[in-house]
Amino acid sequence: MTVVEIPGSKSVTARALFLAAAADGSTRLRRPLHSDDTEGFAAGLAALGYAVTEDGQDWIVEGRPQGPANDADVYCRDGATTARFLPALAAAGHGEFRFDASAQMRRRPVGPLTEALRELGVVLVHEENEGHHPLRISARGVKGGELTLDAGLSSQYLTALLLLGPLTEQGLRITVTDLVSVPYVEITLAMMRSFGVEVGREGDGKVFVVPPGGYTAVDYPVEPDASTASYVFAAAALTGREVTVPGLGQGALQGDLKFVEVLERMGAEVRIGEDEVTVAGAPGGRLSGITVNMRDISDTMPTLAAFAPFADGPVRIEDVYNTRVKECDRLEACAQNLRAQGIEVETGRDWIEIKPGAPKPVEIATFGDHRIVMSFAVAGLRTPGVTFDDPGCVRKTFPAFHEEFAKLRASWGI
Repeated sequence: MTVVEIPGSKSVTARALFLAAAADGSTRLRRPLHSDDTEGFAAGLAALGYAVTEDGQDWIVEGRPQGPANDADVYCRDGATTARFLPALAAAGHGEFRFDASAQMRRRPVGPLTEALRELGVVLVHEENEGHHPLRISARGVKGGELTLDAGLSSQYLTALLLLGPLTEQGLRITVTDLVSVPYVEITLAMMRSFGVEVGREGDGKVFVVPPGGYTAVDYPVEPDASTASYVFAAAALTGREVTVPGLGQGALQGDLKFVEVLERMGAEVRIGEDEVTVAGAPGGRLSGITVNMRDISDTMPTLAAFAPFADGPVRIEDVYNTRVKECDRLEACAQNLRAQGIEVETGRDWIEIKPGAPKPVEIATFGDHRIVMSFAVAGLRTPGVTFDDPGCVRKTFPAFHEEFAKLRASWGI
């Protein structure tokens, strides 16, 4: 059995940074993810006047419940959480704030969130394309109240507003008409609870009632990233090996851990303990075809798509339209690369179906997307010679991915 340590969760780290900044007191974040996205988030907080310092692997954040300390121009890099959460944090303060992002992030929508902020009285202007970065906010605090939100493209719109709620004068009552990636919202609610805020649910769970009153600083451990762990689990299933990831288990916050249930349906053995998860591939890496809805775990869609040709029947992944508005159009990126490898693929608006085959070694077009690289690196375990046009884009979430994956391959003699 091979034991692999996975870096901290990107999703949890981003939320923890927001909560720590908004809390009353000093918060220690233990073993957060250190990557381009999370370091960009921390740099954004620093630009807003929050004190973020490193202590070994930990981050210490001095909270400012009253909001940012100064006017600021914040560059969000490629980070969607940075680009969506920090404008909400700034809106709760007082001052003039400008937010911009990379060309990749500028293409990704923020309109549902910024329209909701406007509905709450926030003075906000998109400088170029409506619903996209760059944008300016003239903040005078947020009174709060009721609003309706469509979070069908990204659950991050809802998370940003939930995080904002306790910083408003009256709290928020948010009615959600559509919602994707529900487990990520559950992460948000659980973490808000850890920082002292309990969000109510009404109307069959579609109405979120967020009280005012602010957050309390805590000592917060960041669990390993379940999305990143999906590559290790998939590698074991694909090669017939066994791997254990500590730090994730029955009490894990992250919904992407449900990816192991997909692997189990395909023939792998899965054991989930209190504080570790083990996946053992079937002999020879035998995999069954599958039809699966991945709406709630869509970040792991490329992981499955990349190694799907090795299954003994078609693999059909459904209800993943939101993957078209990620760092790239992930659904189309997977289809394009699989076809380049000689695999028969069909796609629709929100689905992809991949037929069994023997992928050829080609240079994978990454589209600057870290998940495309890591997913096809896993598939490359059975297709020697696969290369990437931009292998370095993994720095977004896992800068040491290639080195750590090489160690895993060496331990398995692949």
